[in-house]
Amino acid sequence: MLKLSNISKKYIGKAYEVDALRDINIEFRKNEFVSILGPSGCGKTTMLNIIGGLDRYTSGDLIIDGKSTKDFKDRDWDNYRNKKIGFVFQSYNLIPHLSILGNVELALTISGVGKKERQQKAIEALKRVGLESVIKKKPNQLSGGQMQRVAIARALVNDPEILLADEPTGALDIKTSYEVMELIKSISKERLVIIVTHNGEIAEKYSTRIIKLLDGQIVDDSKPYKSRNKKKEDSIVNNKKTKKSSMNFLTALSLSLKNLFSKKGRTILTSFAGSIGIVGIALVLAISNGFTNYINKIQSDALGAYPLTVSSISVDMSSFTSFGGEDEIGEFDETSVSPYNPSFQFIKYGHFNNLSKEFIEHVKKFEQDDLAKGENKQINLIEYNYFTPLKVLSKNEDDSINLFKNSNTTSVLSGTQSDIFYPMLNNIDFVMSQYDLIYGSMPEKKEGDPFTK
Repeated sequence: MLKLSNISKKYIGKAYEVDALRDINIEFRKNEFVSILGPSGCGKTTMLNIIGGLDRYTSGDLIIDGKSTKDFKDRDWDNYRNKKIGFVFQSYNLIPHLSILGNVELALTISGVGKKERQQKAIEALKRVGLESVIKKKPNQLSGGQMQRVAIARALVNDPEILLADEPTGALDIKTSYEVMELIKSISKERLVIIVTHNGEIAEKYSTRIIKLLDGQIVDDSKPYKSRNKKKEDSIVNNKKTKKSSMNFLTALSLSLKNLFSKKGRTILTSFAGSIGIVGIALVLAISNGFTNYINKIQSDALGAYPLTVSSISVDMSSFTSFGGEDEIGEFDETSVSPYNPSFQFIKYGHFNNLSKEFIEHVKKFEQDDLAKGENKQINLIEYNYFTPLKVLSKNEDDSINLFKNSNTTSVLSGTQSDIFYPMLNNIDFVMSQYDLIYGSMPEKKEGDPFTK
């Protein structure tokens, strides 16, 4: 049924290496009461944990019903512990906010057993250990012996093939210890029971087999066992697939809610701390987003105040107005100096842009594509200025007529151009964001093409 073949276990650290078990070879019968004795640190608990699948061996093999566990995955170990193993711990490990019945039901809950069935099985297990009258109480309302009985009932509720107990009487008085050992002995008649204990007297009185360990090795076995050849029934059992453990979603949710409400103070503090973290993150994101919007506004204002201009002719005015002149075509003559030719200077330091119809259409499409993005706009607006001569007549008080023409002037120092008349900007929203309206109102409707008038 259960065999340890050349099992060794090493605990390896940065500066140490401990051999907890060394070449353990032992087999167990299907139903017997085995006590493992030995001084502290000899490997008793390590051996029990390896048998129960709580710890992994370093070398060797753990054989269960003739099947090797070398290739077991985590899910296989989970299934093995849930279906074949029952644990009884020295410290009981009962959940304080659950009732006695709820603690025993927990093992069946993890297995995915229905509510009605697991409640019935839990009550039967508690009756078997003599605790049917306290099923509604909490663990803190029971004595040490009663809590150990609850732990035994929880270990038996799944009807495991192997019951493992680590110092089951370590925290009990002598009378209660005998009562618990009598209960465990009765259980060993129908399944394999393995306990770890320091009490040799109890082991001698109740065990059917005593194994002694020293420095990670078996030094004595009162009733050794060696299995015979495999039977056909064993191979049938080995090939049978067992159902994997699974918990219903609603059951898991119910257990989680019970745990939350049982510790309200901790839940409130955790929620408060979590909300502070969430609010902090939201505040940082808000500040970051606000700062980004502020930078974008500054950039927009800067672009509005200092627009980029593309004209048909651009001139490097600093070079154009520099002192000195250039000779016209021809070799230098010491007897004469060529007159200064501004046209030549203009051609040399000027740049001519071919603003064709195709170029204008390309710029318009670029603007439309940019506005269609909606975010991270690269263009606030595009203004087209066509040099169309306009004539404006004004009448004076003496009935004389004045004629005004729009003139295009160029500043000699800065190179900027200015007109008497300017075309109206085509983005009213942008205009209003840059200027304050002092008097009158902006036109509500534009007529004609703003790019040509």
